[in-house]
Amino acid sequence: MILACDNIKKSFGTDVILDGAGFHVNENEKVAIVGDNGCGKSTLLKIIMREMSADEGNVVLAKNATIGYLAQHQEIDSTNTIYDEVLEVKKDVIDLYHQIRTLELEMKTASGQDLDRMLSLYTRLNSEFEMKNGYAYKSEVTGVLKGLGFREEEFDTKAATLSGGQKTRLALGKLLIMNPDIILLDEPINHLDMASITWLETYLLNYKGAVVIVAHDRYFLDRIVQKVVEIENGKTREYVGNYTEFAKKKELLRNARMKQYYKQQQEVKHQQEVIQKLKSFNREKSIKRAESREKMLSKVELIDKPVDVQNEMSLRLEPGIVSGKDVLEVNGLSKAFGSNHLLEGVDFDLKRGERVAIIGNNGTGKTTILKMINELLPADAGTITLGTNVHIGYYDQEQQTMDPEKTLFEEISDTYPDMDNTRIRNVLAAFLFTGDDVYKQIKSLSGGEKGRISLAKLMLSEANLLILDEPTNHLDITSKEILEDALNHYTGTVLYVSHDRYFINRTATRVLNLNHKKLYNYIGNYDYYLEKKEFVEGSVDGGEAVLSRDADRTTNDSAGKKDWKQQKEEAARLRKIQNDLSKCEKRIEEIETRLGEIDQLLLEEEVYTNVPKLMEMNKEKTALEEELEQCMEEWESLSELT
Repeated sequence: MILACDNIKKSFGTDVILDGAGFHVNENEKVAIVGDNGCGKSTLLKIIMREMSADEGNVVLAKNATIGYLAQHQEIDSTNTIYDEVLEVKKDVIDLYHQIRTLELEMKTASGQDLDRMLSLYTRLNSEFEMKNGYAYKSEVTGVLKGLGFREEEFDTKAATLSGGQKTRLALGKLLIMNPDIILLDEPINHLDMASITWLETYLLNYKGAVVIVAHDRYFLDRIVQKVVEIENGKTREYVGNYTEFAKKKELLRNARMKQYYKQQQEVKHQQEVIQKLKSFNREKSIKRAESREKMLSKVELIDKPVDVQNEMSLRLEPGIVSGKDVLEVNGLSKAFGSNHLLEGVDFDLKRGERVAIIGNNGTGKTTILKMINELLPADAGTITLGTNVHIGYYDQEQQTMDPEKTLFEEISDTYPDMDNTRIRNVLAAFLFTGDDVYKQIKSLSGGEKGRISLAKLMLSEANLLILDEPTNHLDITSKEILEDALNHYTGTVLYVSHDRYFINRTATRVLNLNHKKLYNYIGNYDYYLEKKEFVEGSVDGGEAVLSRDADRTTNDSAGKKDWKQQKEEAARLRKIQNDLSKCEKRIEEIETRLGEIDQLLLEEEVYTNVPKLMEMNKEKTALEEELEQCMEEWESLSELT
């Protein structure tokens, strides 16, 4: 066991956040902490890191264990570049490198006991350098930064000039390079695109230490964690398995506890009726028996009624009128911002009843497409045609469609002036805004609260085409599940942008991948997209598959010939890269073999006592190490092209 939390209690004024919370983490274990917004997940991490003190309880970290922490918000004011900021983590390795090089220079003029002492130190430093993976530290830093979405041309950007999201990615990179025994991650993927999230999943799956994650991305948790710790009403409960297994076990447990609750309530009611009846007899013996039953009843530990999660937020989406079969048609859509050409000749359509997800890396133009459909941005070229009786409801991830100065009540009443006060209050209550909450200003709300207001307005719109931009951002897991169920029962049409793969899996009937300024079509959910994307046949433009289960959506013959030619060219390109990779791997193996031979020779007396021979071998070793580093970098570059 590397970490244990026992009976942690924490209150802020009269609000009890944690009430006897506890869990443990074993070495190399991957653990998720889940719960609704405000339940105390981030607070618990801060208590573990001693950034916040607990009112009661203990946190125990294994002796000599190192711990790293990624908070949600980062303040980095360093004058370093992105690359140098991460490189600082490797300061001990860099210092070792310089010591070794300095020692090599000094050994050229040393002799006798001084040389023996230097050789001994040289061997020890080299061993430590290799143990710390010193020969690959530059490629390790480069690989982590690229994995987290930083382009090589951005490496020289000053860290202090980065946005909040970029600073969080930079802090995550430093933490991963630091390689502590246990990592605490608070919402690590909020600012990552899908490619970076996938890279981080693979990295954490292979991470040798323990990992504790707070995240709302259920797909991410499913892939990584082996245990889930849930915080509910200040208490914690541990479940073995990933998120999906946790959700199933929790539902079974909730149902069992609900049965226990109703059974106990029935027994309590029965006992109360018996007590009342005994007292009504008004006889000494019956009164004593009633008092005895009352005493026994007072000692019964009552079971709390399990929370019915589906009643936490009430969301029902229904179109006011039925649209035509053809809902939307987009032809030749193009958009550029200055020299940045985001979209070129984008075509797609929507049919009534479809739920279509647009996916792709950050900055590719997904939100731009939604804004052009909503006439919030003009297109440079192309047409956008709405079908008959189409009425759009738009969910804006930036909530720019809401007036920050208005109260919640005013935001609803001004948008829907025909609604009376009682109905407005009832709608707001359905989205967990009660009492004086309705008079809060929009600008004072959290991201999750703004999201709930946007969903309330969406429900009232009675639109038959919902256009949603990152609808699950800031929502807790329970609210996401409620939104998923509402969309799955919605009889209209849905077009949305999301990086929440679990959400896409549960709701999408079609996926459009925005890649290289064009959209590629997959008739299925996210898992189907992943499955078909792997096939080389049918791939275009860098390997994104254009696939369909519907014959009506297949490309025409000329497009097929063009695709075949591109596939052939792509296959030839991949073969060349594979050949280059094989050559590179062979050379790396040869260099590593020779370096091993040199290390053995340096330990032989006839070598280390022969200064000219020693210098010659050290020179060869230095040259080989430099070539090895070049080969490693070349191999890494080639790997990214496959």
